[in-house]
Amino acid sequence: MDPITLLVGAALGALGLFVVLMATRSTLLRRSGEVRDEATRQAEALVREAEIRARDEELERRARTDRREAAQHEEWGRREHRLGELEAAIDRRTEKLDARDHEFRGRLESLEAREEDSEATRIELETLTTRARDELLAVSGLDRGEAEARVLGRLDAELVTESAERIQRAQQRAEEEAEVRAQKVLSRAVQRLAVGYTMESTTSTVTLPSDAMKGRLIGREGRNIRSFEKLTGVDLIIDDTPSVVVVSCFDAVRREVAKRSLDKLIEDGRIQPARIEQIVAETKRELDDDIRQTAKKVLHELDVARVDPRLEFCLGRLKYRTSYGQNQLEHAVEVAYLSAAIAGEMGVDPKLARRCGLFHDIGKAIDHELEGGHATVGADLARRCNERPEVVNTIAAHHGDVPFESLHAVIGQVADAISASRPGARRDTMEEYIDRLENLEKIAASYPGVDGAFAVSAGRELRVIVDAARVDDATTVVRAREIARRIEEELDYPGEVRVTVVRETRVTDVAR
Repeated sequence: MDPITLLVGAALGALGLFVVLMATRSTLLRRSGEVRDEATRQAEALVREAEIRARDEELERRARTDRREAAQHEEWGRREHRLGELEAAIDRRTEKLDARDHEFRGRLESLEAREEDSEATRIELETLTTRARDELLAVSGLDRGEAEARVLGRLDAELVTESAERIQRAQQRAEEEAEVRAQKVLSRAVQRLAVGYTMESTTSTVTLPSDAMKGRLIGREGRNIRSFEKLTGVDLIIDDTPSVVVVSCFDAVRREVAKRSLDKLIEDGRIQPARIEQIVAETKRELDDDIRQTAKKVLHELDVARVDPRLEFCLGRLKYRTSYGQNQLEHAVEVAYLSAAIAGEMGVDPKLARRCGLFHDIGKAIDHELEGGHATVGADLARRCNERPEVVNTIAAHHGDVPFESLHAVIGQVADAISASRPGARRDTMEEYIDRLENLEKIAASYPGVDGAFAVSAGRELRVIVDAARVDDATTVVRAREIARRIEEELDYPGEVRVTVVRETRVTDVAR
C-alpha cells in the first residue's frame, strides 16, 4: 500500500476517533447536567422538608407553651377564687367575733352592774338580819347561844331529810336509766354461756389392788412413805380403809403429782426410794407439759395471742386451783366469755375484754409462793410479762383494791361477780357460811333503832326491821346506805348483798 493511502486512512481514523470522542463528551456533558439537576431537585426537596419540619416543631412548641400558659392562668384563677373565699370566710368570722365580743362586753357590764346591786342588797340584808335577830332575841328572852343551838338543830333535821330525799331521787333516776340497759346486757351475756363446775377438795384417793400394797408403800421402817412425802410435799394417809390410800395437800398441783406418781408406782411394783425419786421427777415433767398444753388449748379457744410463757404456764396451773369449790381455770374462762359478751353489748373492744377477763385471777396460781394478795401478785406478774395496761389494771382492781383506769377493768369486775355469785358457782364450808350470815346480822343490829336483822337468800340479802317510833323515813334511807357501806368495808363475800330496811307503822285500837 502506498503512503498516501496510509495517510488518508490514518486521517480518516483520527477523524473518526475525534467524532467518537466528541459524541462521548456530549453524552457525558448531558448526563452530568441531568445528575446536577437531579441533585439540585433533591436538595431543594430536602430544604423544603426541613423547613416544613421546623415550622411544625415551632407550631407544636408554641401550642405547648400556649397550653401551659392557659393551665397556669386557670390555676391562678382557681387560687385567686380560693383566696377570695378564704378572705370572705375570715371576714365573716371576724364579724362574728366582733359581734360576740360586743355581746360579751355587754354581758360583762350587766354582770358588774348586778354584782354592785347584789353587794348593796347583801349589805342591806345583813343589816336587816342583824336588826331582826336582835329584835327576836329581845322578844324570845333567849341568849345568842341558845337561839343558835335551836336553829342549828332544826337545820340538821332539815338537812337529814333533804339529803335522804336527794339520795332517793338520785337512786330512782339511776335505777330508771340503768336498770333496763343493765338487765339486757347482763342477761344476754349470761344466756350465752353455761359452764359446768368441778368441785375439788384438799384430798385425793388412790385405789390399791390389795391391802398388801399398803405395807410396800410404807416400806421398811417407813422409808418409802417418808421418801414419797418428802419428794412430793404431800401427806400420804394409810389407815384401816380397805384398798384405799388418801393423798392430802392444800396444793392441788402437788397433790396431782403425788396421785399420778402413786398410780405409776403401784402399776410398776418396784417401790423403793430411788425408784420413787425417778417416778416423781418424770411425773412432774409430764404434769408441766400437761399444764402448758391445757393453757395453749384455752388460749386457742379464746383467740388470745402473744402470751408470755410465764403467764401461759400460770394460766395452766389454775386448772389445779379452786376457790370456794369453784375451779379457777373454768372460772377464768367463764369470766373471759362474759367480759367479751358485755363488752360487745357496750361497744367496747371484746377481744381485749376477753383477755382481761381470762387473766383477772392469774395471781392465784402463785399467791401461795409470794407475799401479798392474788390481785397484787397477779398485777405484778402481768406487768413483768409486758401485758397491756388495761389487763394489769383489771387484775389489780377487780376486788376494788385500786381505782379503775379503764372500762375494761369495770367489765372484768362485773363479769367476775356474775361468775362467782350465780347459783351453783361456789360453795362455802358450813363454818364460813354461818360466820358470814352472823356477821351480816351483827352489823345491822349494831345501829340504834334496829329491832331485828335477818340474812336471807344464802346471805345475798339482808333485811333490817327498824322501830318506826325511833327511825323516820328519811333516816331509813340513810341507814340502808350506811349498813351497805359498812358491809363493803368489813366483810368479804362473793357477789353482792342487797340491804333492805323495813319501817312499818302499826296502829291498833280496840272496839268495846
